[in-house]
Amino acid sequence: MFDQTPNAFAFVVLALWPLAVWALVRRLGPARGLIAGLLAGYLLLPPPPAGFDFPLLPPLDKDTIPSLAALAACLALHRPGLRLLPGHPLARALLALYFAVPFLTVLTNPDPLFWGPFGLPGLRLREAVGTGMGQAIAIAPFLLARSFLAGEGDQRDLLWAVLWGGLAYSAPMLLEVRLSPQVNIWVYGFFQHLFEQMMRGDGYRPIVFLYHGLWAAFLAMTAVVAACALARQAEGRRAMTLGLAALWMLGTLVLCKSLASLVYALALAPLVLLAGTRAQLGTAALIAALACAYPLAKAADLVPREAALALAEGIDAERANSLRFRFDNEDALLAHANERPVFGWGLWGRNLIYDPDTGRQSAIPDGRWIVTLGVFGWAGLLAEMGLLALPVWLAWARGAVASRATAAVALILAVNIADLMPNATATPLTWLFAGALLGWAERRAEAGPLAARPLAARPLAAFRTIL
Repeated sequence: MFDQTPNAFAFVVLALWPLAVWALVRRLGPARGLIAGLLAGYLLLPPPPAGFDFPLLPPLDKDTIPSLAALAACLALHRPGLRLLPGHPLARALLALYFAVPFLTVLTNPDPLFWGPFGLPGLRLREAVGTGMGQAIAIAPFLLARSFLAGEGDQRDLLWAVLWGGLAYSAPMLLEVRLSPQVNIWVYGFFQHLFEQMMRGDGYRPIVFLYHGLWAAFLAMTAVVAACALARQAEGRRAMTLGLAALWMLGTLVLCKSLASLVYALALAPLVLLAGTRAQLGTAALIAALACAYPLAKAADLVPREAALALAEGIDAERANSLRFRFDNEDALLAHANERPVFGWGLWGRNLIYDPDTGRQSAIPDGRWIVTLGVFGWAGLLAEMGLLALPVWLAWARGAVASRATAAVALILAVNIADLMPNATATPLTWLFAGALLGWAERRAEAGPLAARPLAARPLAAFRTIL
């Protein structure tokens, strides 16, 4: 059993990180400083439970401190170029709903809940204030990236940063594959998850400073796709070097022992290397649409559960058992969520299920979608998924003028949205990719040649009318 108490160094690093973000934004400018501050924070800061928990405020931790610091630095140093509100009317509506839902959730959950000897309090207005602030901090990378990462050069920088981050991270990842996950213990004094989940077969999954081995594998997958996209645009020796970088990260990904991320990489890498940007954006739009349809299909009992389990059984019995566990928990949590379907159950674990005799938690949420649905209801899920998926669909609508970097950003974001169904891999980088893509699509709508064409002359006119 590993100690889960962070050492003093963990809190010092978290407390000083705003200064690092300020220096990066000041020295590199708002675009590269934003990328560097958020990516470095995601890779290097100690994960929860390390953080500061002040009354009435959301937890200040690995996710929120870099985002809040970046927002403050950009407001102070680059305010003239900052446009926080999206230009697209649907994006504005989804953003308004995103901010309104926490208050509506609190208003509809004033009652305490009891399971035998265990009880949870009703929600009060002060919870709405803290939750609303948490929503604002979480969405900050999205809004900042929309302002400062809308150019194609900015999106190439984003791919380069992810690639360099993945390559640098591959060293401690490979060390943990060999020695077992120990880096976070050595540096910050605690282990951030269940060690048993970092074991797969006769080896280990790396985790380093992230939340779980699945997050580390997803980072490696993202680096593979970024390297392939950059190699497609390069020539000569640089293209060969980037190809080798992609192979290195692919080898690291194999050692992460995560089947889902490996499948993502093997599907996306050939697409990025061989297909045109229109095909890539069309694929991204389809992936995002299927991911957004999953909660609805699950609610309507249209997901082919037994077929999926049979397929997983053919691959590996352990993976089939894991998938069955996920499905069972999703079913139970979905039934609980649908007791308060519109605005959810709110905070303090009210979205979870507990044994009526002992009060012990009896269902574990894995996917981000089921967590959001339980806490904020279908309204909250619509707002969150809509803000993430809309940039992909808008980029597809503007795909005739998209660069390969933009197409790769769309694919990475779409796969991240899909991964929110089985996992909770929404991070500040997810919102950074979404904001960058939305900013690009809005800029093309304002200045691109398609904006001047009559609606009837554009392909998929009905779809774009809805958007």
